[in-house]
Amino acid sequence: MKYTSVKVTACTLAAAVFMAASPIQAKAAGNIAASLPAAGFGIGLGDGSVVSDLLETEQETETVSGETQTEETENGTQETAAASEGETEQQETETVSEETQTEGTTEESQTEESAGETQTEGSAEETETEEPAEETQENRSGLAEGTLIIAQVTDYVNIRKEPSTDAEIVGKLYNNSVGYLIREEGEWFLMKSGSVEGYVKAEFFETGDEAERIADQVGDRIATVNTETLRVRTEPSLDAPVLGLVPGGEELTVLAEENGFVKVSIEEGDGWVSMDYVDLDTEYVTAESLKEEKERLEKDAEAKAEAQKAAQAAEEKLHREQEDAEKSQEAAQQEVQETVQAANVSAAPSGLGQAVVDFALQFVGNPYVYGGSSLTKGTDCSGFVMSVYQNFGVSLPHSSSADRSVGYKVGSLAEAQPGDILCYSGHVGIYMGNGQIVHASTEQTGIKVSDATYRKILAIRRIF
Repeated sequence: MKYTSVKVTACTLAAAVFMAASPIQAKAAGNIAASLPAAGFGIGLGDGSVVSDLLETEQETETVSGETQTEETENGTQETAAASEGETEQQETETVSEETQTEGTTEESQTEESAGETQTEGSAEETETEEPAEETQENRSGLAEGTLIIAQVTDYVNIRKEPSTDAEIVGKLYNNSVGYLIREEGEWFLMKSGSVEGYVKAEFFETGDEAERIADQVGDRIATVNTETLRVRTEPSLDAPVLGLVPGGEELTVLAEENGFVKVSIEEGDGWVSMDYVDLDTEYVTAESLKEEKERLEKDAEAKAEAQKAAQAAEEKLHREQEDAEKSQEAAQQEVQETVQAANVSAAPSGLGQAVVDFALQFVGNPYVYGGSSLTKGTDCSGFVMSVYQNFGVSLPHSSSADRSVGYKVGSLAEAQPGDILCYSGHVGIYMGNGQIVHASTEQTGIKVSDATYRKILAIRRIF
């Protein structure tokens, strides 16, 4: 028994040691004690205590030291109040920690959201900042895309493929030519004019109000007749008296626009037509690509070659008629012979041009008839030019607008020669030299001689 008592005491002491060490160890000791007889069945220990005392002591120790143990419930696992409080505190602590962590996460999330918003706002601000910055870099003077630009040069300015004076030339812009800005790059404009897009030096161009002012001066506002016969009236009303008639397809210079009517220039004077019967457009001089320039020069060369052939044929015709005139006294042949002798016709184109003028002058005073082409019974302006040149073997259209494209271009009135065709808004005549033209003017005046500059000249074309 003594051996047993000592052994039990050792076990009990071991349990006490475990209980004193930590809540986990105390719990282990409690498990050992639980396997002993229940309280009230005292097993004696060496220090005079019994197992029941040990159990009570264990319970007190558990209550005081751990406040974390559990009591058996009817279901077997009820926690002690202290343990509940401890765990509650731990749970509260964990909850607070979780809440703190949640709040931290929320704050972090809010911070991230705020940061995201800030970043988004920053991105938006950056985007908003970048766009003007790009504008500023490309269009530093504030010129918007599509801004009108006008070349102001002595002759022409080259259009280049890149913003460099060493870059390939892709076209030319002549003085007063119009282009539209794409963007600015330093001292260069990237622009488009006609069919050509490329870079030009900004210093050779006017923009803004000055460009608009120049454009109003150099641009030709054109009304193209889209009906068979257009009545030009004295006032902007369909009830106003008719000033003159214009055939379909003719291009008239617009002087003003008002309440559905446009004021146009015709031979009889300035009158009004309804916008319903014309197509309106503004014509500017635009860029010419190298290909277009080549084609134009080739076309001019062909036109000059044709003119030389026509001149030779006309000369031969005149000589034949002269020979026929010497053999016959018929009136028609005699008129041609006198014209040739008076003009002293030679192989020079200028001599043929003078012969054209002299022939045309025979019909001064004859009547003007709208749509006519008879030099004696009546003709209109283009019919007059057509019939005069027909006498020299040259076929021309019965249209003053179409006459702007016949033959080849003459640069200015100072370069014009007798026989050249001068084109106006809705009108055409034959240049006599010395600043005068002969033309079929109006029903009131018929065929007459006028100053070449009595109206704005739109084109000068040479046939011989």
